Amino acid sequence: MNIEKRGARLRAFRAALPHTIPILAGYLFLGMTYGVYMVQSGFPFWIPMLTTLLVYGGSLEFVIVHLLLGAFNPIQAFLMALLIQARHLFYGVSMLDKYRDTGRKKPYLIFALSDETFSVTCSADVPENVDRGWFYFFVTLLDQLYWFSGATLGALGGMLIRFNTQGLDFAMTALFVVIFINQWRKDKQHISALAGLGLSVLSLLIFGADNFLLPAMAAILLALALLQKPIEARIRRRGGAET
Repeated sequence: MNIEKRGARLRAFRAALPHTIPILAGYLFLGMTYGVYMVQSGFPFWIPMLTTLLVYGGSLEFVIVHLLLGAFNPIQAFLMALLIQARHLFYGVSMLDKYRDTGRKKPYLIFALSDETFSVTCSADVPENVDRGWFYFFVTLLDQLYWFSGATLGALGGMLIRFNTQGLDFAMTALFVVIFINQWRKDKQHISALAGLGLSVLSLLIFGADNFLLPAMAAILLALALLQKPIEARIRRRGGAET
């Protein structure tokens, strides 16, 4: 029985590994940037290693640097984390069927669901001879290990290398710009993108550069929730017209 279980896990690992290779390159680079940035900001090398294990939210982890260096404000930190990671609410709802009957692996699958892991688990076809729960587990575990490894290498390297790290925190901004451009090219509606841009600029004008982020993200989340059905209806009408 144990041999059968090990064989099932090995098949799942082999099936999951190729799907995570593209994520490896991105996570290693961004993780190293995060590790260097944390150490150069004055934190010991083990802090970025710990946050990749306990927090594991790429954009949130970059924001944590400013939260830890700023004045103690737990309410602001809580709201910031909630709004930054609010997209995972929608991820979680869409993964209810896929994560059903995954047993003791489910809590970890829920905790470590990142954007890239979500993309793989939604798009990958699990082979018939591979256990679905173990496949999702290894995809999730490998992705987190890539991020942890990158942050660890960056933290250790940041202790040895002395250079001007100004601008390193822009790596995550650059990543989101690239993601935004790709989504803009794929999405023919542009409603959500324009809503995000418009509400962000409006919040910037009203609240200023230091305080606009929270109200902007709250407004975007509310707008997308209200616009979800009209956007879906427009997409269906457009699809029917094209056929």
